[in-house]
Amino acid sequence: MMKTLSSPIGQYAVVTANYWAFTLTDGALRMLVVLYFHQLGFSPLHIAMLFVLYELFGVITNLWGGWIGARLGLHITMQAGLALQIIALVMLLVDTSILTAIYVMITQALSGIAKDLNKMSAKSAIKTLVKQVENNNLECAEKKTHNHHHTLYRWVALLTGSKNTLKGVGFFLGGFLLATLAFKGAIIIMVCLLSITLIASMILLQASRSDTLSKPAFTDIFSNNPAINYLSGARFFLFGSRDIWFTVALPVYLQAQAGWDHTAIGTTLALWVIFYGIVQATAPNITQQIPLHQARHRLLLWGAALGITTLLTACVVHWLPLSSALIIVGLFIFGGIFAINSSIHSYLIVAYAREDHASLDVGFYYMANAAGRLVGIILSGWIYQYYGLATCLIVSGAFVFATLIVSHLLPHEQRQTKQ
Repeated sequence: MMKTLSSPIGQYAVVTANYWAFTLTDGALRMLVVLYFHQLGFSPLHIAMLFVLYELFGVITNLWGGWIGARLGLHITMQAGLALQIIALVMLLVDTSILTAIYVMITQALSGIAKDLNKMSAKSAIKTLVKQVENNNLECAEKKTHNHHHTLYRWVALLTGSKNTLKGVGFFLGGFLLATLAFKGAIIIMVCLLSITLIASMILLQASRSDTLSKPAFTDIFSNNPAINYLSGARFFLFGSRDIWFTVALPVYLQAQAGWDHTAIGTTLALWVIFYGIVQATAPNITQQIPLHQARHRLLLWGAALGITTLLTACVVHWLPLSSALIIVGLFIFGGIFAINSSIHSYLIVAYAREDHASLDVGFYYMANAAGRLVGIILSGWIYQYYGLATCLIVSGAFVFATLIVSHLLPHEQRQTKQ
């Protein structure tokens, strides 16, 4: 058993299980905070602001975390993410009188650091593990070269898509635990789950040989690869486009305008995330193999479809504001197309990343991802409060077309470098 888990496939399974456990509790925690603090009298906009430090520290963590991972090893940063999440959860077990907005924002800041350490480590580790699997494969070199990027695409898509599906399941789990065990009981269950995961990870997860090949300078955290910089810029606008309408605007709209109760809203958001994750995991089957030199064309094609869908949904909200079912259908279509875009993006950053400094490149890229979410969550509350959901979707569409403009600057073909 231990020998099997020490193989590249076994290590991929350990990394994935680690990522799954973390994501399940992260989704549950998000739903717990939203529902519980709504019960305590927090307004929707105030609840959204609880997560601002979560996203802000995600930006900082991705920028520094890649460098730390390259210096200390990805197994260390992954386990540090689990430990920090446990600390953030334990901090929520204090008396209700202590749970002020500032205090909760601090706990969410720790959770944001934990999440991005865990995610950066998992995504970076995949590049090394795929390479090890192919080196152990006895097929001819030509066939291995031909299949390398498709294998990478499938592994990254499976990891990322399954993560988002479990995040949706986490939404359900958070609501269920809150209803059955109350807030503190739910937190204790999650602390126990993550503690078991951390112990198992420390025993089973091995340091990669590439973790000790080089010790990059701090200045290496900033990418000098044009392809990674352009892809990071595109990612910023892509994830900003989602959170502009999804984070605050949609749930408040469904409650205030459509008259939905909290259970219906939570279930809908959970199903949306689960659907999004399923499409993301199966994206390689939908798009088929994407040679690296065709990636830019595919991004432009799927990005254009996303932008058109967003603006059509904005029209439905404006002209048929009471047709909430039709609006939800439009947003599920958005979710499916967005998932394919995101999956191609996630594959490209791992493909473009340097083999010896993968965590640096991946960390820089997910720094832009977190920055996009941060801007999106702020705009979501502000635009909806003053202009409504339709305007949120129009601005979202503008962000999608900004993604297209930046994606157009990607090179037709990217050669990896070992700097």
